[in-house]
Amino acid sequence: MTEPTHDRDAAGARDTLLGKLARNIVAFDANRVEGHALARAKACIADTIGVMLAGAQEACARILLRVPGVAQAPGPCTILGTGIRTSALDATLVNGTSSHALDYDDISGDFGGHPSVPLVPLLLALGQERGGTGRDFLAAYAVGVETEIRLARAAHPVHYDKGWHPTATLGVFGAAAAGARYLKLDVARTTMALAIAGSLANGLKASFGTMTKPLHVGHCGRSGLFAALLASEGYEGAADLLEHHQGYFQVFNGAGNFNPDAVLQDWGHPLEIAGPTIGIKQFPCCGSTHASIAAALNLAQRHDLRAADVARIEIMPNRHRLKHTDKPYPASSLDAKFSVQYVVARALVSGNVRLRDFENDAYLEPEIQRLLGLTQAVPHPGMGEGGPQWGTEIIVTLKDGSRHAERIANMVSRDGSCPMSRAELKAKFDDCSQRVLPAGQADALFEQLWALEQVQDMKASAAWLQAGAA
Repeated sequence: MTEPTHDRDAAGARDTLLGKLARNIVAFDANRVEGHALARAKACIADTIGVMLAGAQEACARILLRVPGVAQAPGPCTILGTGIRTSALDATLVNGTSSHALDYDDISGDFGGHPSVPLVPLLLALGQERGGTGRDFLAAYAVGVETEIRLARAAHPVHYDKGWHPTATLGVFGAAAAGARYLKLDVARTTMALAIAGSLANGLKASFGTMTKPLHVGHCGRSGLFAALLASEGYEGAADLLEHHQGYFQVFNGAGNFNPDAVLQDWGHPLEIAGPTIGIKQFPCCGSTHASIAAALNLAQRHDLRAADVARIEIMPNRHRLKHTDKPYPASSLDAKFSVQYVVARALVSGNVRLRDFENDAYLEPEIQRLLGLTQAVPHPGMGEGGPQWGTEIIVTLKDGSRHAERIANMVSRDGSCPMSRAELKAKFDDCSQRVLPAGQADALFEQLWALEQVQDMKASAAWLQAGAA
């Protein structure tokens, strides 16, 4: 029996924004992921696997595994940090949640969120379930990044400021694009995958500082994969979902608050993954705090500051960074990840900000609490709408009355303009993976990820993924 097709969805689908986007996804040349683009893609993928391993031990991932039905479907896909194998959908849900559990994953100012975590857990699962090559993986990852960031260019800054969590609400399109590309769907079915994904988009910034924020990511990746799998079987969605008068942009942003032309303008030229778009995190906390941490560390090093000598701390980030990081007295370790006051105090006390600083009751240490009482955070008066969005200024006043200031104009973590070296990436990978892997296994896994383009059969090469199952 021929299954019905709804006229509105089929007619003119190729001329809709999603239809045109789907053509770009299907036509993308995998050989374009070379040189700098290849190095950046592998760095982001390896970094995501590292933070996924560390996050697998967090409560938000462990609780998921206790929920009846989760990870109980049969399948070949590894839930990293465990001995569990399950379906691609369940592995994507749990691994995706783990990947964002520590808020240590990469970030993009243009995206307004974390571009790799909606994509990598999904592609790992598909690789184990369906096979494919490392080149297939890299191409699907590249189009996923391209899709989510191009949509962000169309939707921001209103989308972000309204309170949507772009990693989930826009990342679901990237996940669907990556899944459709890896499954080798044609243009029509890729269009439907994107259309279905748009109706599964969700995630509110009010959840920042709770377990629900990393759940956004697991759910987003699972939804994108689910959309691609449904489309592969002929499931239908609204091809005009983006531009419809009751569609995505109108509902999520509102009339006049988006630029649909940005979705396709110069798509893939240059590739987002090849530019300075994505920054890999040096510090395991909200990316909106990183410029302030770096400024505090610069001050401490340049002036040989000691926390005991501090009488006052003034933190002045761009107002967009402060909306969700103004937490003068964090109430939990998780809450501390989103407290610009805490991370600046920690940088001055410890000379760095590391994973251990968000464990147990580190945020309650007496010297930290003393500095929090001396700290004020306000929007920077000179960093307005027309300038860089990721800047900050720190002013530290000492007990002797001297004042020291450090300003950073714009810093989206270690982006393509100042990328982390392979040695720096490996050091972070080791810090993350040591929670579940012996050093030798971590070394082997990192080397395999660094040679991803040489993998000929992802299914046959699943042993290096299984290395992440302690």
